[in-house]
Amino acid sequence: MKKTLLAGLGLVLGLTSFAAAETVTIYSGRGETLIAPLIKQFEAETGVTAEVRYGGTSELATLLLEEGAKSPADVFWAQDAGALGALSSAFADLPAEVNETVLDAFRNDANKWVATSGRTRVLVYSTERVKDDDLPKNIADLTNEKYKGRVAWAPTNGGFQAFVTAFRLTKGDETVKAWLKAMIANEAKVYRNNGTQIDAIANGEVDFGLINNYYLGRYTARDAEFPVGQTTFAAGDIGNLVLVAGAGIVEASDNKENARKFIDFLLSPAAQQFITLQGYEYPVRTGIIPHATLEPLEAVNEISPKVDTNTLGDLEATLNLLREVGLL
Repeated sequence: MKKTLLAGLGLVLGLTSFAAAETVTIYSGRGETLIAPLIKQFEAETGVTAEVRYGGTSELATLLLEEGAKSPADVFWAQDAGALGALSSAFADLPAEVNETVLDAFRNDANKWVATSGRTRVLVYSTERVKDDDLPKNIADLTNEKYKGRVAWAPTNGGFQAFVTAFRLTKGDETVKAWLKAMIANEAKVYRNNGTQIDAIANGEVDFGLINNYYLGRYTARDAEFPVGQTTFAAGDIGNLVLVAGAGIVEASDNKENARKFIDFLLSPAAQQFITLQGYEYPVRTGIIPHATLEPLEAVNEISPKVDTNTLGDLEATLNLLREVGLL
């Protein structure tokens, strides 16, 4: 009788252990509204249960570094390449074939993380209050008197911080500090994120905003007459920066097999098609039909500054600079 009980207990424990292994813990800087359906599809296709912790990309990146080897995370899905670069040392190496399907413009040759979608920095503006000749040609123009109190930005946003990092790398810290201070002096208005900037323009609070390209499409899809448009700066301007969202497997994870399943799923044709159609972002592999509202990637590459997204890992220096000028 005792042997039977022990055998039964062993079977139960074995099943419990197996069930626990069929999970994956994801730290996601990507918003729940967009990715929750993708998570459900991943679970349905693989039988792996995803435990997701949502938060700001910078916040989660800092948490991962603080947790170190004790982190429960298996995958970090970041909103921007800056956080991915900052965490490269905390990521496991990916097999080379993971990045082989990724377009050159978005590829991480070091195989520490993989891009899951592409996006660009753009200028949004009021179509009711801004005329064509009122649009700035360069991001530096926004410090001019004519734009005083009319521009929104979101210093805590990961995309903005990646932009500042790229700005620093191309122009130097002192130039960027001077631009940030000039924007502050010109009464640029702080908002929580990209969406609240668009709302502020529509509500008449400001006339311009610095955001990622994919937000406005969500508004115009609901209302074709929505009074906000978007544009780019002159070719080569840092305001036209191309960025990526991406994911890496946490080195400390003891569940790398399921983490790899999730990474592979994000690069699958179905997931890539979902991301571009529902998220208005660029797919990172060939064979996917981009959302009809997106500018052709070839045209984007022609006007974007030549910045390697793999070099955007100096996030801490960017955060320190934003703190120094009083934006954090």
